[in-house]
Amino acid sequence: MHRFFLPSEQCQESSIFLNGREAHHAQHVVRVRRGERVAVLDGAGQECLCEVQGFDRDSVRLTLIEKRIHPPPSCRVTLVQAVPKGKIMEAIIQKATELGVFRIVPLLSERVVTQLEDKASAHKTGKWQLAAIEAIKQCGSAWLPVVEPPLTPNQFLARAESFELSLLASLQSGSRPPRDYFRAFHAKLGRIPKSVSVWVGPEGDFTPTETDLIKANGVLPITLGRLVLRTETAAIYCLSVLSYELQSPPSDEASPAQP
Repeated sequence: MHRFFLPSEQCQESSIFLNGREAHHAQHVVRVRRGERVAVLDGAGQECLCEVQGFDRDSVRLTLIEKRIHPPPSCRVTLVQAVPKGKIMEAIIQKATELGVFRIVPLLSERVVTQLEDKASAHKTGKWQLAAIEAIKQCGSAWLPVVEPPLTPNQFLARAESFELSLLASLQSGSRPPRDYFRAFHAKLGRIPKSVSVWVGPEGDFTPTETDLIKANGVLPITLGRLVLRTETAAIYCLSVLSYELQSPPSDEASPAQP
């Protein structure tokens, strides 16, 4: 079944209209037919099962058959990702969406090659959000990750946001496997965390000063194994581990490290 995206306010009536990019995709890319059933996602937990009724020059008319409401994820994962050069960030956002991330915060750290002015930042943010939209249409997620405008580490930390567990992918010695911290959390509270952030640095990692600052704000360093990973690989690794740990609460048998 083909999937499309519309904001929630456009999914309230019994007749739903695909316009612009979505209409073009329906008519000229996947070539839906009258009577065909399609799904419309609003990115806020609602999935509308619809039937194609007809076509106008710039729109596709759908009739609502059924609404399905999907609850939000039990844990909201925020990826704090240093911006790589080129189009790699779009690939990271695509994979992060498929792995169930709730929010993505692009980070302009000291070793990030790409530095964005206000206009370029707004353009990039819009493009990155479109990458997330295309990803939910592909994977069927009812929840669209929010892609925020890029920030520096200092700007993000200045918000003093609260997470139940905050992790930092680190190349420094003394970093622990992420499972240690999940076990410790579960042993202490008897449940999985409801909010997690994970920081992933640029090629060459965060600078020592940045790493010290991040850790000073209660972010726990984790190891990703013996090998040095590219930033996009590190992001997928971290989110895959988080997805596994959040779906498989650790047992109390292992001796946990205290966060």
